[in-house]
Amino acid sequence: MQAPRGLFAAVAIIVLAVLPLVLTPYLQDLLLRVVTLAVFALSLELLVGTTGLVSLGHAAFYGIGAYATVLASPADAPGALLPLMLLAAGAAALYALFVGALSLRTKGVYFIMVTLAFAQMAYFVFHDTKLGGGTDGIYLNLRPALAIGGSVLIDADNKRHMLWLACALLVGTYALLALIQRSRFGHALAGIRVNEQRMRAAGFATTLYKLAAFVIAGALAGLAGFLVAAKDGYVNPEMLSWHESGAVLLVIILGGLGHLRGAVLGAVSFVLLKELLSTAALVGPLADHWQLTLGVTIIAFVALLPKGLIGLLQRGAKK
Repeated sequence: MQAPRGLFAAVAIIVLAVLPLVLTPYLQDLLLRVVTLAVFALSLELLVGTTGLVSLGHAAFYGIGAYATVLASPADAPGALLPLMLLAAGAAALYALFVGALSLRTKGVYFIMVTLAFAQMAYFVFHDTKLGGGTDGIYLNLRPALAIGGSVLIDADNKRHMLWLACALLVGTYALLALIQRSRFGHALAGIRVNEQRMRAAGFATTLYKLAAFVIAGALAGLAGFLVAAKDGYVNPEMLSWHESGAVLLVIILGGLGHLRGAVLGAVSFVLLKELLSTAALVGPLADHWQLTLGVTIIAFVALLPKGLIGLLQRGAKK
């Protein structure tokens, strides 16, 4: 079983490396949106699918990573890509540590509401103050770049470079989470999801394990925020809003909870559905109401595929 999986991973990496060379600018932009959302969805999958912590405030870390990237970038020169990336992940992780230390005192629906409350607090900090430019948001004057010895290796202003960077972060995020799932730490998180009380009785400090997962997930969401800021050159408070948290939760449910491939598959499906249902040439007048048709479509998928889209792949593999 391991050889086919390794072969599949190798093929996927090669495809991601080659695609930026052959895609049109429109398809490059579409793939970039898919990859960025996939990184964001994988970060939430660690909480919901692996640990069993349903958060409705995950967009706070996503938005904080994006704002940290823009605020720390110089106004008259491209920012240093790696330091900005680490800063985005670190700022998101720091807020995740604060939020997790307090919200993990609660469980169930109370945990959901507390994470939502902390996300809304962060939202209003950027929405109501000059720090984040208020409702208008702030612009990134010059996109970050990675230069060594005077030679620019990665320029985020170059769409191909940006796509390669995003794909590399997606592969790294997926590999990290796969490694976590196979580790003792990952097995402990899975045990907490199934029966936290039994894990606590077995001697595991479950709160610390959950806090560690919460911080890692926050850092990875911050990386997704960095990608969005570098891609768009603009951030606004809506990135931290509750509907962004709800959307990424829908993505992992659509793909199939408990599976890393499901998070990626959900991101692909979600972006493609939005694109198709908002294209007038395909759906006619319904394109003006794509949110409604998207909602109905997702409800239909969830009702017909209780295990998510990953269930279709598993069913096909059995045949």
